Order: sequence, then C-alpha cells, then structure tokens
Amino acid sequence: MTEVQETTPEHRAYLKTKYDEGILLFSGPRVPRTAGVLFGRAENLSVIEEMIAADPFKKKGIAEYEIIEIAPAMWAEDLNNIFKVA
Repeated sequence: MTEVQETTPEHRAYLKTKYDEGILLFSGPRVPRTAGVLFGRAENLSVIEEMIAADPFKKKGIAEYEIIEIAPAMWAEDLNNIFKVA
C-alpha cells in the first residue's frame, strides 16, 4: 500500500491527461481500497490497452488490469451526451 500511496499522485496526473483526451469518464478507488476502477470510452480496444500500458501503476508493476467491454442497452437520461444520443 505504501507504493500505491507514493505513486497515486503520478497515476492521477496521468489519468488527467486521459480525461483531457476524452477517453476517461470517471475513476476512483474501490471501498475499501483494494483496487480501483477506470470507466472510459474509445473507438477501439487498442486505445484502452495503450492507456493501461502507460499508466504509472502498470509500468511500476503495482496493479493488474482487467478490461471489461460493455454495450450499454439502457442508461439515465443525464448520460445521453456520453452515449451521443440525439
């Protein structure tokens, strides 16, 4: 956990670049802090794989990642701009 805490500022600074690029939509640690979740969108899976490969947590071997691809069928109206619904 010490290494996680020491690397978190670098990790979050990196994630901010992915927010700025429009890839990440939200992120944060699980409660209790045993892992984290990144929720994003991309044109193809390779964008997400490249994002993960460059994450300081991954580069330092601190975290393992599992990509779960979804196809949303329903969502709250407030999320229409995320799913580009007219």
